[in-house]
Amino acid sequence: MSVEANAMKSLRGADIVARSLERLGVTRIFTLSGNHIMPIFDALLETGIEIVHVRQEAAAVHMADAWGRLTGEVGVAMVTGGQGHSNAAAALFTAQAAESPLLLLSGHAPLRELGRGAFQEMAQADIARPMTKASWTSASLDALGDDLALAMKLAREGRPGPVHVSLPSDLLEEEAAIGDLRLPDPGAARPAPAPADPHLVDSVALRLTQAERPLILCGPAMCGERGRIAMEALEQASGVPVIGMESPRGVNDPGLGALGEVLGEADLILLLGKPLDFTLKFGAAPTVAADCGFVAVDPDPSLLLRAAREKGDRLLASGVADPFAFIAALTERLAASNDASRWRETVAAALSYAPPDWDDVRGSPGRLHPVELCREVSAFLSRHAGGTLICDGGEIGQWPQALVPAKRRLVNGVSGTIGASIPFAIAAKTLSPDAPVVAVLGDGTFGFHMAEFDTAVRYGLPFIAVVGNDARWNAEHQIQLRNYGPERARHCDLLPSRYDQVAVALGGFGALATTPAELSEALEEAHRSGRPACINVMIDGAPAPAIRRPKAA
Repeated sequence: MSVEANAMKSLRGADIVARSLERLGVTRIFTLSGNHIMPIFDALLETGIEIVHVRQEAAAVHMADAWGRLTGEVGVAMVTGGQGHSNAAAALFTAQAAESPLLLLSGHAPLRELGRGAFQEMAQADIARPMTKASWTSASLDALGDDLALAMKLAREGRPGPVHVSLPSDLLEEEAAIGDLRLPDPGAARPAPAPADPHLVDSVALRLTQAERPLILCGPAMCGERGRIAMEALEQASGVPVIGMESPRGVNDPGLGALGEVLGEADLILLLGKPLDFTLKFGAAPTVAADCGFVAVDPDPSLLLRAAREKGDRLLASGVADPFAFIAALTERLAASNDASRWRETVAAALSYAPPDWDDVRGSPGRLHPVELCREVSAFLSRHAGGTLICDGGEIGQWPQALVPAKRRLVNGVSGTIGASIPFAIAAKTLSPDAPVVAVLGDGTFGFHMAEFDTAVRYGLPFIAVVGNDARWNAEHQIQLRNYGPERARHCDLLPSRYDQVAVALGGFGALATTPAELSEALEEAHRSGRPACINVMIDGAPAPAIRRPKAA
């Protein structure tokens, strides 16, 4: 019998993986090749799934993370075993904190060789487990398809997040008769959201209408395009301020203006899919008033228990529900209660506040102040509809969150980890091929994944990286200045390197900007070039904005 005829009668485990992923709706995989997963690379040739082949494994996970956040679908990353897996696993932490639906598939040493010193043998599931909702190693050929369906379901069900499955190489190479195998039903990967209990909706609605100064705080999973539309609809229907929180700066997120002021005045806070954690300073006074009541609605019962432990009898009500289902039900329930309350106006004014001296701020000679950088990026995005903004970096990444409006944006997220912006931008460009994608990042951040310019060039994905270059790790430098004084500020310096020339060397577009006019022109030239671009902007090393309104006399 010929090889072709034999292939018609049997499938490898790798074929089952590839066909199952396609059957479950996967259209693109972000990956880096390696010994253990080469059978899957081969099997994918028989599917319509596209791959983006990256230069470092963590980049593949960051791209899948961005895909999950932007689409609400499960982003899929695939890497090889051993250090390929451990490199990738590091990026799971960012996705976990951002509540991003993601599936990491890792090649794995053969099952039959485990414990015998197999090539790149490693306890991979154990490594990934603390940063995932679930993590396991497939144990049989028959289970491969079902494992993938279950993993994709878990990634989106309840509180979204990453899931990991390791795929032993002997299972990928093992063959079985086609008639003996079953591919998973697409329905097996669909999440079953916890419905909004009508009694809980009524109870929460009553408490909101009885409160004088209520706030609704939503978590990272609600901060994508779909979630922000839902939050705006709820605020318009109810008259209650609805605020999304996705930054590690929490109540000091410059994108939320002077939130800290009004948070301390609230008499009721509804945590809707928003953990009570460090971003709210654990709800303690004086960040939150000592007599403020709480209501918690979350898909994760453990977070409701945490809120109960923290707040005791100040937790007035709680319940398990999918945030999207609950926000829709609450919007309908409160639709007739909208009023133009003074409290809502007070909150809106605080959230939109920007220091008036920003209008006149200027950088030192040959450098821009971050405000000037953001002003030009904002103007560029206003001229080109449908753009995506990506913010990354310890200090520079905070400025565009405050100053650059964008309906579609990605930030590094609650984890506070920097370095994901270039992979984020590449993934975002696959979803928006006709609209600009602009990533604002620091020079330290640029170093994490600069090689991915090669990936963007190979796949024709032209994004624009605007690098604020102050020649230092500025977030840590600012800590040194605050805590130890300028005479002990050491070891956070970098070189004023020409990162734009790195992009050119890898086949992209590059430009240096030392004035606002140069940056404005460079943004337009980069856009016209049709190539992945790096604009190296020399900036003053300003600390991130901490927005406070002046106290009334």
